[in-house]
Parts: sequence; structure tokens; C-alpha cells
Amino acid sequence: AMHEGHVVSAQELTELLQPLFTQNSRNLVLFLQDRLSIDDFTYFSESYGNKNPFQNQVNNLFINLLQEILQSSPSSLVLPAVDCKATKYLLSILQESGDWKLTNVTNLSVSQLEVNASNPNLLVVQLQPLASGLKEISTLEAIAENDKIIGRVTMDLQERGIHFSVIYTAVRPSRISRRTDVVTELRRQLMAAEEEDSLSYPPLNVTTGNYTCILFYASNFTLKANSSVLIDLTNATFLTQNVDISASECSDSNTTLSLKYSKPVNGISSLEIRFLMTNKFYEGSARKWSTLDSVEIVQDGEKFAKFSVSAISAPAEYSFHCQLVGTSNLYPARLVPSNDEAKNWDVFISKLQIQGFNIINNQFSYASDCTGFFTPGIWMGLVTSIILLWILTYGIHMIMQLTTNNRFDDPKGPALSVPQTE
Repeated sequence: AMHEGHVVSAQELTELLQPLFTQNSRNLVLFLQDRLSIDDFTYFSESYGNKNPFQNQVNNLFINLLQEILQSSPSSLVLPAVDCKATKYLLSILQESGDWKLTNVTNLSVSQLEVNASNPNLLVVQLQPLASGLKEISTLEAIAENDKIIGRVTMDLQERGIHFSVIYTAVRPSRISRRTDVVTELRRQLMAAEEEDSLSYPPLNVTTGNYTCILFYASNFTLKANSSVLIDLTNATFLTQNVDISASECSDSNTTLSLKYSKPVNGISSLEIRFLMTNKFYEGSARKWSTLDSVEIVQDGEKFAKFSVSAISAPAEYSFHCQLVGTSNLYPARLVPSNDEAKNWDVFISKLQIQGFNIINNQFSYASDCTGFFTPGIWMGLVTSIILLWILTYGIHMIMQLTTNNRFDDPKGPALSVPQTE
């Protein structure tokens, strides 16, 4: 029993999961989503009536248990939760706690699963992402689709007579509540704390021998093929690391980060993404600069798409960081299609940080950001200030040109005569 508002740490999570490691039937299914919170269960199950997205047995049991906790809890507004930082250690905790046979399920065809019940099995099922920026009804449909996937997997295992346990979790929370004990602090500090909590996994690193030559991180790494097929590679790249980086190459002048994925979605058997970087000396700045020259996408070993890159460069000793990188014209760092095949792809990378040269202690160096010092807001403020200053200067100048009379009529004397020239 835990009190309301308690946050379960990684160590407490390990203790809570101990019964899964000691029972006779050690088959575990881990359903992994990109974003999820307890509030999603209560909100979507109660607000949509007949359109309740949670229909399978596993989620219904959880909702019933959650309702019992709400009724018996001293506070129905604040419930216990798991620290989002503990999620990134979950897979390593599970793998270290037993001799599991790890199976990554990345496609929706669960009928091809081969499970040997005589040995412990750990099935990691990658659920469909809840892409950011979607409307509420689209989020509802995505959760409903994930609920169907959970139902198909669990039903298939039950029909085979396999006893199993289920963990349904996510990489990061979908709803972030501000802490009440820091409301008096500055907004910048609150945002920095929330941003730090969202970094729930380490960057991908490519090593040559004992040295790291490439570091790559993104909070969201998503592709869209033919404006219809959404491919979320975030979890496969950084969390489960179900990606082949053996084709990556490193040198002092040229570096290539190669990411190969096997069956990322239905209809695509293989997908390779290459980031090509160079390190050159520029006489104008009298120093070396690292530049991301192009990005290439190879589908099924045949379809080749190439993008030229704009505004992604940094001093050779630095890493590069940008909040939004992709094919949209609104992004500060753009991927511009270089051939006809590239026009069939949309790329979205948020909070990109990459470094291909001069990596020290396996950590990112100081980041050169894609946003310059003079942002559009600063330019608007400067231009507006200059216009107002010019109006003020012109007004003062006109006031200084005003003159007053230096001669006046005397009612007892003759009328004052003012020549036309004056």
C-alpha cells in the first residue's frame, strides 16, 4: 500500500517486480508505448462512453483496479506513480534479473511469434506512437489501436496455454503536472526541470575500439512514407536499440552514421538512414567546422532518397543541437529533397543533438544551437523600438522649431506693424 502522490523509484520498482522473477511461469510481456499516464485510463474510459478505447481483458482489469484505488484512497486527485526516470532502467532491470530470451515484436503480426514455454521469455511489444500535436480524437484512435494489439497478443498466448505476466508502460508521461513545492521559483527553472525529466534514455553511441566517435540523440525520431505510413523510430533507436549501426564509419575528416532497421512497419522489410558529416578547415574563420552535409534514406535496399541539409554546422570541438529538424519549411534546420524519391518522405526530428568528431569522455561537448542570437522576436522588438525612437526624435525636433512672439501690441500706443518678411 502506498500513499497518494508517492513516486516509485527505480529501486522500489525492482522490489515490486520481484514476484515476476521468482514464480514458476516466467513469461513476461512488456507493452511499450511512447507516452502514457494514469490519467489517460480514467479520462478516456469515462469521457467517451461507448467509444471507450480500452476493451481488452488486461486493460479492463487495470481500470477496475484503478477504480477501487480511487474509491479507497484518501485523495482521488493524486495517485501513486512510477518515476519516469525509472522507465529507462526497466529493460536492463528485467534482463539482469533472469535468463530471459528477449524477443522484440515490432510488427503487428503476432501469429508469427515463436514462444518456447519451457524457458523464460521476455516479449517486448512496440506499440503505435501517440505522435505529438495530434487532436484528442486522433489520440483516442491511437490508444484504441494499441488496445487491440494488446488484446491480440494476450489472446494468442492464452490460446496456446502459456502463462504470462504483463507490464504496460511508456518511455515518458503524456501528462506532466507541475510540482506544487516549486511554484514560487522562476518559470525558467520549472521548464528546465521538466525538460531534464523528459530525457529518459541515453544517446546512441558508435564506438571504434575503446573510443566513442559518434553520439546521436533525439526526443522524437519519426518518418512518414508517401504521406500515409507513420514510422516512429524513437524507441527502436534509443530505448530497445533494435537498430544495426555496424555500417557506420568514422575518420578525422568524414563520418557516417548508419541506422539500419529490420521490418520497422508492415510493408517495409528494411530501412537504412545515413547521416553524412564532414570536418573541414575554413580560412575565413581560421578554424575547423563540422557539418552535416546530407541525409540518405534507403528502403528495401532499392529506393534511394537523398536530402541536402541547411543550417546544421558547428565548430569541430562542439556538438550540434536543434529543437526541430525536418522537411517542413517551418523548421529552423531543414532537410531539402535532392531527388524525386526524397519527395515521398517526411522527416520529423525534435531536440536533435549530434556530434561526429572530437568526443571526450563519451559525452556531448558544448552544443552549438541552430537558433541564432537574433531570433525573429528580437528583430521585431528592435525594429519596433527603432520606429518609436524615430517618432520621438521627430516630435522633439518639431517642438524645438516652435518660436514665440518677442513683440506685443501696446493698447495705449499705435498698432504693431509686422512686415511680411517676418
